[in-house]
Amino acid sequence: MSLPRVLIVDDHRMFAEGIAQLLKGRFDVVGIVDDGNLVLESTTRLHPDVILLDMSLPTVSGLEVLRRLKANRVDFKAVVLTIQSDARLAIEALKAGALGFLVKASGGEELLTALDAALKGRTYLTSTLTKEVLSLMSGPAEPTAVTLSARQREVLQLIVQGQRVKEIAMALDLSPRSVESIKYQMMQELNVHSTAELVRYAMQHHLVNV
Repeated sequence: MSLPRVLIVDDHRMFAEGIAQLLKGRFDVVGIVDDGNLVLESTTRLHPDVILLDMSLPTVSGLEVLRRLKANRVDFKAVVLTIQSDARLAIEALKAGALGFLVKASGGEELLTALDAALKGRTYLTSTLTKEVLSLMSGPAEPTAVTLSARQREVLQLIVQGQRVKEIAMALDLSPRSVESIKYQMMQELNVHSTAELVRYAMQHHLVNV
């Protein structure tokens, strides 16, 4: 069985190589890129399963890298690993398409957890920023916000908690097909296009308990 492919984007070579050693045996590090301008080409050429991305890069910021990948319709999963413990930056990164946000002071186990979550399409925030990020992302509900049914909220709550369709079906005594149908209906009603966007919307609008 092949290992998940990781592209490391960081201009501090020694740090990047240290991360590569940490990931050895769990992931296949397919490359180390030290310039934001090279990420789009490297991603389309190497097809990593997840990108581990620093925010402070020469010439192009990590945030701009995310925006370029998204603008070019590249199918990617990214986890930000930065020295900047900034909740507003974390929010911008999530809006730009990142699935995870960690600070470089995080431990190795948390990094592995974040990468595993991203591979499964789940959002991961470092615990030191979660409360502040949720506070900033929350706000008054939109006047035109969709009202979800009790069943939809039950399904959404479990999705935000990271449970899979089969697990949700078992917990709620539903068929997996019914869970998929409820999830799809919510995505249409909320005008989101992925599980990650659905989770972010739910958190932003206090649709579930976190």
